Amino acid sequence: MDFNLLLLLTLFMIVVSSSSNAQPSPGYYPSSKFTTIPFNKAYRTLWGSQHQRFDQNSLVLWLDRSSGSGFKSLRPYRSGYFGTSMKLQPGYTAGVITSFYLSNQEDHPGNHDEVDIEFLGTTFGKPYTLQTNVYIRGSGDGNIIGREEKIHLWFDPTKDFHNYAILWSPMELIFFVDDVPIRRYPRKSDATFPLRPMYAYGSIWDASSWATENGRYKADYKYQPFVGRYNNFKLAGCTSNSPSWCQPPSGSPARSGGLSRQQVAAMMWVQKNFKVYDYCRDPKRDHTQTPEC
Repeated sequence: MDFNLLLLLTLFMIVVSSSSNAQPSPGYYPSSKFTTIPFNKAYRTLWGSQHQRFDQNSLVLWLDRSSGSGFKSLRPYRSGYFGTSMKLQPGYTAGVITSFYLSNQEDHPGNHDEVDIEFLGTTFGKPYTLQTNVYIRGSGDGNIIGREEKIHLWFDPTKDFHNYAILWSPMELIFFVDDVPIRRYPRKSDATFPLRPMYAYGSIWDASSWATENGRYKADYKYQPFVGRYNNFKLAGCTSNSPSWCQPPSGSPARSGGLSRQQVAAMMWVQKNFKVYDYCRDPKRDHTQTPEC
């Protein structure tokens, strides 16, 4: 083979190989469609007010030995787009959960629905794990029927703010990171999908019993305070009091919702390269309890 042709072929393979590891464009950016809402126009402090402050347009929550902190939306929603930008603490954060989620636990204690974006704290030199989870009608309480998926991100979430969002429509849940879909959870039956109104929450708290490598590493308060930063709050959708014809915003170019082919391709890139756990593929799980698998 001609040397120059061989050289060109080699360079082409290098470019293809490197580009396959680059973040693909989703082609559509839902977060750009919504106006940022001031914190006090959409949320209120729920607990740990002494562990909250505003700093350069960001809400700072922190956990120390005495308490964590959390906030809650002013109104419940039955569908919508719920987003925020977050920046996490570097270093040793084992046992600490920094979260953004939907829930109706206060309205239905012991029988609640929940949709989670949770960062599981980590140890030195190991990446954060982002866990998404869905609980249906108390399945996260006594029965422990979570629907967890876990990924490692393609960037360092401690270096800067990144966008995280949940799109909840009557037909599906879609989780986004920087507008890249990372998970789609469809409504396959009423029994496996959240149908009751939920509030949006954010919090930082001690979950040492399970958060890091199934509880192997605990929160170590010699590294306190553990800090989570939030800004760029975006919230749009149908409240529990909205008229029946209200429709949630779309997360794709199609008004009917769903995902475009380009968005699906971007999601498959995440799932192929960064997913580290899928409850449907866990042989230790009782899948009779998760019929959607």
